[in-house]
Amino acid sequence: MGYKKILIIQTAFIGDVILATSLIEKLHKYFPESSIDFLLRKGNDSLLKNHPKLNKVLIWDKQGGKYRNLFKLLKQIRSEKYDLVINVQRFANSGFLTAFSGAKEKIGFDKNPFSWAFTQKIAHKIEEGVHEVQRNNELILAITDGTLQKPVLYPSVEDFDKVVQYKSDPFVCMAPASVWFTKQFPKEKWVELIQSLDFKGNIYLLGAPSDNLLCAEIIDLSGNMKAHNLCGKMNLLQSAALMKDAVMNYVNDSAPMHLASAMNAKTMAIYCSTVPEFGFGPLADGARIAQVTKKLECRPCGLHGFKECPKGHFKCGRDIEVGGLLLD
Repeated sequence: MGYKKILIIQTAFIGDVILATSLIEKLHKYFPESSIDFLLRKGNDSLLKNHPKLNKVLIWDKQGGKYRNLFKLLKQIRSEKYDLVINVQRFANSGFLTAFSGAKEKIGFDKNPFSWAFTQKIAHKIEEGVHEVQRNNELILAITDGTLQKPVLYPSVEDFDKVVQYKSDPFVCMAPASVWFTKQFPKEKWVELIQSLDFKGNIYLLGAPSDNLLCAEIIDLSGNMKAHNLCGKMNLLQSAALMKDAVMNYVNDSAPMHLASAMNAKTMAIYCSTVPEFGFGPLADGARIAQVTKKLECRPCGLHGFKECPKGHFKCGRDIEVGGLLLD
C-alpha cells in the first residue's frame, strides 16, 4: 500500500528528534513517492533544515500561548489531509494532534493517553538491549521491515564551509554539558581528561551559549593552549559537520552523542547516572562507552537523570577512570 502524504510527530528534545530521523530514512526507502512531513517543537527545527527527504517541517511553538498554538497546529494538520500520521511520543499533546488529525491511518504507542483513537497502537517497552531507534521502528514495522536504520542528519554545503576553518589540523571535540546534572561528566574530570590526552592537535569544546561559562572554566583549569571554546558559535548542523571529522568526540549521554551517531562520527560516550541498556546508546561504527567499573547500588537512578545526585556523592561520575577514555 502506498501513502501520498505522511506526517511524523516528535516534539520532544533534540536527541529524540535526531533518533526519529531513522523513520524518515526507512519511510523514504519504502515509499519514495510519498511526501513526508515532520512535526517538532520550536527551537529544534534547525536540525531538519533543507532535509532532502522531507517535504515540510511543521513547528509547534510551546511558548507564548502553548495551547492556542496547539489548536492552530491541529487546524494546519487537518488541512494537509495526511494518509498516515506516525506519533513517536507517548504524551497527551502529541496524542491529541494524532487522534484528531483526520488521517486515514494513525499509529502510535499504547502508552499515549489518546491511543484509543489510533488505528494502530504499538506496545512500548524499555527492554535491555533494545535501542530507542528499534522501539520507534516498531511503529512502522508492519509497512517496512525490522532492520535497524541509523539516524541521519544532512548538514548543508554552507554548514561544512562554516567549520572548515577548524579542520586544518587534527582535532578532538568535547561536549561537556548536559541538561541533567547527573548525566554530566564532572567539570574536574573534563579537566583531567584534557590534561591526560596525548594529543597534539586542537581540542574544541562544543555547546550552547548557556554552556559558555562551564567550557571556559574547563579550558582555564586545564591550562591547554590548544583547547578552544566554541560554545554558541555554531548551530546544530554545523556542530554535526565539525564532529564528523574529529579524531574523537567525547560526549555525555545527551544530544551531542546523537549528533555523532547521525554523522557516524567517532564517539566516546560517557555514562554517569544512566546506562546504555536503557536504549539510548551511541550508534556510530566502533563507538566506545565509558562508565564506572564498580557496582553502585544506586545506579542507574533514573531514565533521564536529575538536577543533583540523589545520594549526594555522585560516584557514578566522579569514579569514572579517565585512563579508559584516552586515545589509542
